[in-house]
Amino acid sequence: MNVTPPSRATGSGEAPLVELRGVVKRFGSVLALAGVDFHLRRGEVHALLGENGAGKSTLIKVLAGIHAPDEGEIWINGHRTAIRSVADAGRWGIRVIHQELSLVPGLSIAENIYLGVEPHRWGLVRRRAMRADAARLVERLGIDELQEVDLPVERLGVAHRQLVEIAKALSQEARVLILDEPTSSLSEVETEALFSTLRRLRAAGAGLIYISHRLEEIERIADRITVLRDGASVGTRAAAGVDRRELVRWMVDRDIGDVFHRPAPASADVALEARSLRSAAVHGVSFCIRRGEILGIAGLVGSGRSSLARALFGVERLEEGQVFAGGKSVQLRSPRDALAAGIVLVPEDRRRDGLVLIESVAFNIALPWTRRWCRGVWPSRSRRREIVDRTVQSFRIGGADAEACVATLSGGNQQKGLVGRWMEEAPRVLILDEPTRGVDVGAREEMFRIIIALAGSGMAVILISSDLNEVVGLSHRVLLYRDGAIDGEVLPGATSLEAIMARLTGAGGRGS
Repeated sequence: MNVTPPSRATGSGEAPLVELRGVVKRFGSVLALAGVDFHLRRGEVHALLGENGAGKSTLIKVLAGIHAPDEGEIWINGHRTAIRSVADAGRWGIRVIHQELSLVPGLSIAENIYLGVEPHRWGLVRRRAMRADAARLVERLGIDELQEVDLPVERLGVAHRQLVEIAKALSQEARVLILDEPTSSLSEVETEALFSTLRRLRAAGAGLIYISHRLEEIERIADRITVLRDGASVGTRAAAGVDRRELVRWMVDRDIGDVFHRPAPASADVALEARSLRSAAVHGVSFCIRRGEILGIAGLVGSGRSSLARALFGVERLEEGQVFAGGKSVQLRSPRDALAAGIVLVPEDRRRDGLVLIESVAFNIALPWTRRWCRGVWPSRSRRREIVDRTVQSFRIGGADAEACVATLSGGNQQKGLVGRWMEEAPRVLILDEPTRGVDVGAREEMFRIIIALAGSGMAVILISSDLNEVVGLSHRVLLYRDGAIDGEVLPGATSLEAIMARLTGAGGRGS
């Protein structure tokens, strides 16, 4: 590593833990970072905000050794250095928890935590010691959900996989910890446990770079905030007493008001009714949803919300119960059955379960409608293009040509594509599982407007979200979901968020 004399000090007289000076990064003709200055102090949480495409991911990849800057300097502990690889970053104690998980599904929790740094003796992996180390680590971090360290990661849901990533990053000494949307799939209880861990690391002198679109989290955990827009730093300010509207203006260069606009009253016509549904993870669930209604389902991660969604879409097998769509009894043995009944699902993990990442935007949009443009011997490119163009224009899917790889789109545009592709034949019931996971503040507002507009057109929307503000702010009614069952119903505005959380955690008692 190249080392040169100490850098300029911070206001406290101490050199920054990490400092970027005039960092520039280009990808072909695209300027991803335009001379960014940024510094991180010891013992602070520095929030990094901005819309998708603002340059946040590129900046952290420069620090992580994934991308080399084209111009500019990196200083660590008061010395100029070059981070040429992930190994270089690791030697400086820089650890990253990426938003897109990088675990090996077939390996256990313990094996993923210590992948590449397994304890050895005489050339053999000491598996018993590794399992014991992993068990002590998850206990120290307070991650009770990972106590079964021999469990294969492929059997975990998205939220628990996120916790494995966090444990993996913290298994090695971290002087600089970079967290990219770490709570996107975590419940409030799990988020608070993570924050407790971050506060301990901060107190021990570590520096933390925290990326999140949830401004309420930034207010709770950050010491300072830097906003990026179009690859450049808009400004840095103390987090204490932050004005949310000012931050939003910095991020999107426009004002955004209250995004929770109460939806119009729902119809009296029942779109879907579930009676006594049972499966391995669903325990006697009954409910109904009317045309034009947004029905929220609030529950902690692990409560079984996603299992209910998958059962209604025919992905997980229902063992008992009846489902009525439009007043007619339907059998949901497969997604084909669900689609025939007018039920569609936008899954929690869009990259794993929703999109074919190696294919184009157009391929992903047109995929459910193959029968329309593949009639006869030869596929009709014009019919396929009409389907794709309608979705791209109606849902304002930007950022790439329709034939570009869908993986190049921002999270918000990917999510709009997943919702929009089902609208070629408007469904009776739209199930949205964590629809704003990993999308920026502007795209989040746009997604809210889409949901309200679809409900306004008469569509029934089942909204599942870990964000209580979101599910309460958008829904006509909210079902409380615990341990695979409905534990009551609340009307937004009639019950406080604190009371709802107490019910969901059991602090308020079941059915109280």
